[in-house]
Formats: sequence, structure tokens, C-alpha cells
Amino acid sequence: MNALMAPRLVPFHSATARFQSGADTPRAFLEACIERITTLEPQIGAFVTLALDAARAAADESTQRYAAGKPLSAIDGMPVGIKDIIETSDMPTKMGSPIFETYQSWFDSASVSALREAGAVVVGKTVTTEFAATQPRGTRNPWDLERTPGGSSSGSAAGVGSGMISAGLGTQVVGSIIRPAAFCGVIGFKPSYGALNRGGSLDLLSQSCTGVLAASLGDAWLTAMAIALRVGGDPGHAPLAGPAAPPAAVKPKSVALLQTDGWEIATETAKAELMRAAEALRAAGITVITRADNADLEALERALPDAEPTTRLINAWEWRWPLNVFSRRDHAGLSQSVQERMVFMASLTAADYVKALQRREEIRALHARLLASADLTISITAPGAAPLGLGSTGNPIFVVPGSLLGVPVVTLPKLRDEGLPLGLQLIGYRGRDAELFGFAASINDIVPATV
Repeated sequence: MNALMAPRLVPFHSATARFQSGADTPRAFLEACIERITTLEPQIGAFVTLALDAARAAADESTQRYAAGKPLSAIDGMPVGIKDIIETSDMPTKMGSPIFETYQSWFDSASVSALREAGAVVVGKTVTTEFAATQPRGTRNPWDLERTPGGSSSGSAAGVGSGMISAGLGTQVVGSIIRPAAFCGVIGFKPSYGALNRGGSLDLLSQSCTGVLAASLGDAWLTAMAIALRVGGDPGHAPLAGPAAPPAAVKPKSVALLQTDGWEIATETAKAELMRAAEALRAAGITVITRADNADLEALERALPDAEPTTRLINAWEWRWPLNVFSRRDHAGLSQSVQERMVFMASLTAADYVKALQRREEIRALHARLLASADLTISITAPGAAPLGLGSTGNPIFVVPGSLLGVPVVTLPKLRDEGLPLGLQLIGYRGRDAELFGFAASINDIVPATV
């Protein structure tokens, strides 16, 4: 393993009591993060742009608010990174593409505007794959510099995983929050579709969500709620709802064990780790159901092999614009993978798209039926440890179902393969994000982490 140092997380929520007592300050907290940036960033490459002077000024303002007993929110002073697909008024939004190298909007996206209003300290823009799709942009996994951090929220995952920030914004349409969070050993939260406002973010697809990668469950929830409380969800969608504080732990009565498409290519260690987690839940008095003893789960398992091809078709059709515009501007500046996607796009018809949407609704209906039997579903996040090399972000086969279903998903850094992080994936039900967080807090306590 080629790691710079033992990766460490820097949870923020647990530090705020020290800010309130005067034992610590947001500025000092930020300086510790900047020290790690100075040491680690040249090798990891989590950021495409840093704004450290502005971050220090924001941390000083936060320090003054805590001294006056008037923090703006529970994340006032939190060092955060913004995925470089999300627009910011003070930094370029390069979208992982050379054709946008100098592009800068004059406004903040909805999510960034909300975070600033809440007092969060924006440290910089984190690396994304090209247009939050498949082409990597060089970020390395802090656990092993020869491996991918996953994608497309590569920089946010590596930044949190190496302790350079406490939370980072991500987006997901296939597996772009959950998979990199798992590979880098951090919490990943993909909310229900539409729960966080995507205004000002170039992820316009019908499965895309803005979400959070964070050092703790509390940090993830508070960051997401800071956005929802200030700018709501996508137009026409109910925003993330729940308590202002992180949801209290609630032990689920039953969980469904998902062994779906991809199980045959998963490593033996990955499978054994999921079974270890399932046994810990059983030992805690939680019923674990499988497809062998539940007809609804069996029906869902039979349908989920369609999740990836259905998602690929839907995404390709929905990318007809703006990729066709980008191509007219600078076709040569687009990666080979995007150019190949455009060929696939050109082969599709509106009828193909409608058929795929119908199949998505059928699979979603099958999943909704499972609520009668299971409080949530558990799975692994990838066939195994983060792959060696930086040419791919890894296989998304285990994370695409949560995106297709449009439901909340949380990954916990509880499992290991090859001594590297592999997340325990928790899949909830549409609009029941706070409930899933309560279950996640309980499962986090019940399932011991592999060391």
C-alpha cells in the first residue's frame, strides 16, 4: 500500500462544543486542515482550485460569531469542498473538461449559496471526472496512491478521506457519491431524488442528486439540512425533511440482504464482509431477510440486472443536450469516452427513452413493495477494493440501483477488502431520508469496523 500517512478524518460537529467554550476556534480548525492540504494535496490531487485566503477570512468571521455566542448554524466554520461541477461566483467551474478551463459564473449555485449563508468555510473546488461522467482527472486514493478514489466525486471523497476537509459536496446519477465515499473510507449520503436544490449545477439528468461526503454521519446530515433549510429541493420536489440535529439512532426491525447483479464478480472477501455485517445485525436481534425467504425481495433481485442498462440509456438520451452543444464548440476537447457516448446517443430514439422510463418505474414499484417486509436494504458498494490505476473509477454495478430507484442511500466505512475501505451500503425508501439516518446511526454502532 502506497499511502502518504494513515488517513484520518476530521469530524466537525463534535468540535463545535470546543468553539462554544473557547477551547478551540474555527480558524485554528481550518489551519489544521490547511496543514494537511499543504502536505498531502501535491500527491493526492483532490482540488482543482484552492481559495485559502477567502477560507481564512470566512473562518475568522466564524470565530467571531462563536465568541459572541451567535453562530449562524451547526456547520458555521466547517471546512468544505465544492465538486467542480457546481458553480461558484469566486472560482472557475471547469467541470473536469479542458473546454471549460477558464469558465466562471458570476453566481453561486443554490447549494453553495446555502452553505455560505450557514457560515460554512469554502476551501476550494474539488476534482470531478469530465462532466461528472466516466473520464478520471488524476485524483489519487489517500489509502493507496496507486488506486482510484472512485468517481465522479473524486476530489470530495479524497479530500474528506485525507482530512483536508470535513465535508464535500458531490453529485450522483449512477454511483458518484456512494462509490468514492466507500473507496476513501468516508460517509456518503445520496438523498432522495430532488431533496436538495441542484440549481447552478451541471447535472441535469433525471436521476441526478446533490449529496454530501463527510467525516461523520452528523456532518453529512447537518450539511445536507443546511442546504435544504435555505434553498429547499429541486422545483416541484419536497426538500429533505427531518430534525435539525442529526437523527437519533433507531434500531431497524428487519433488513433485506441484497445479492444482486454483480454478486458473481464480487471478491470472496467482499462477500464475507457483507455476511459479517449481516451476522452482527442478527446478533443484535434484527431480522435479516434474503431472496430465498421473501418473494418481494426475490422479484426485486430478478429485476435489478436491468438497472445499469436502463440507467445508461436514460442518461445518454438526456445528455443529448448539452453534449451536442459542447461538441460543436470543441469536439476534439472532449474525451474519447464522451465521444463514444455521443455515438450511442445518436442511435437512440424517443421511443427507446420512453421504454426505459417505463422500466425504471416498474423496478421502483417492486422496490416500494419491499417496505412491507424490510426497513431498509443492505449491500456492498463495489465488487471489491478500489482498483489499481487511475484510468477508471471502478465498477458501479452495486451502486446504480440506489440511483435508479431515486431513494436515499448512505454508505458506512465498516467493511474492508485487501485492507482497504469498502462501504456498507444502506438503501432506504423515497422521502424517508431521516428514517434511514436513524437506522444508519444504529447500524454504525452495531457493526464493528474491520481494521
